[in-house]
Amino acid sequence: MGTSLDIKIKRANKVYHAGDLNLPPDQEAGTGMQTGHQHLQTGVQEVLSGVVVISGKDSIQHQGVSLTVEGSVNLQLSAKSVGVFEAFYNSVKPIQIISSTIEMVKPGKFPSGKTEIPFEFPLHVKGNKVLYETYHGVFVNIQYTLRCDMRRSLLAKDLTKTCEFIVHSAPQKGKLTPSPVDFTITPETLQNVKEFIFCAAGVPPRVILSEQRALLPKFLIRGHLNSTNCVITQPLTGELVVESSEAAIKSIELQLVRVETCGCAEGYARDATEIQNIQIADGDVCRSLSVPIYMVFPRLFTCPTLETTNFKVEFEVNIVVLLHADHLITENFPLKLCRV
Repeated sequence: MGTSLDIKIKRANKVYHAGDLNLPPDQEAGTGMQTGHQHLQTGVQEVLSGVVVISGKDSIQHQGVSLTVEGSVNLQLSAKSVGVFEAFYNSVKPIQIISSTIEMVKPGKFPSGKTEIPFEFPLHVKGNKVLYETYHGVFVNIQYTLRCDMRRSLLAKDLTKTCEFIVHSAPQKGKLTPSPVDFTITPETLQNVKEFIFCAAGVPPRVILSEQRALLPKFLIRGHLNSTNCVITQPLTGELVVESSEAAIKSIELQLVRVETCGCAEGYARDATEIQNIQIADGDVCRSLSVPIYMVFPRLFTCPTLETTNFKVEFEVNIVVLLHADHLITENFPLKLCRV
């Protein structure tokens, strides 16, 4: 067994609450062990704590051990937008949210076996910066990491261990107002109709669209979403009823979409990508039968709807109906996610 370096965070779920991380000094003092929920109520500052574990069968000579906390927002453009905003990479660098380093151990020697070094890291945010919620997207990525570095002599390789921890944003103040939405889908109401056929060259898109509408089988689908203002920890719910359809239905699906906007002085690039797709009905569903809509928002891949100067993270849900005649029908609903 060689020398190994590991970080163990004290809190098992590795979740810390942004509402407690940058309190004024007169609110930072507190006593006793408390849960994350109690922290939010009493105003006790969250502290990232744990141990660094160093193991080796022989004694370990080192040049010092340091611990670094970093939080940043990484932005990038999709391939279709790179040529449009040439100055993007120069004007928008990773946005540093938090960065702090402490020296844990000065140069010396660790004995053989296992050595545990406890640490406590207050997560202070400098200036007017905000701790955004952890979010793993495609073009926007918000991540918080804890990195331990053990420097060694020239003949021995330096050791580094990185561990991610999760930040949840401060709960929304005030009560969330539900915003129920009733919808009716017919060929006349559709804004997005796609047919899997090759279009003749030289035919204007408007002609193709009108022809597609004329060729669509008649159908009537009704339903409702209980709210498009959603609590991120609670499911999106509602129901859907196929009142009538001339064509047999292959499938009905719920598609959750992230809409990420990255911007600079030249303009903004907006990209929509799928997060998850859930089938809620398979085959030609019975007419006038209520089909439940139920979708849980995946952890880390969603966050409360966020809008800043340089980037935006928004979410939408699509109800997708696939007919046997190879027609793909999509109805789009913007969502607002929040934490309460």
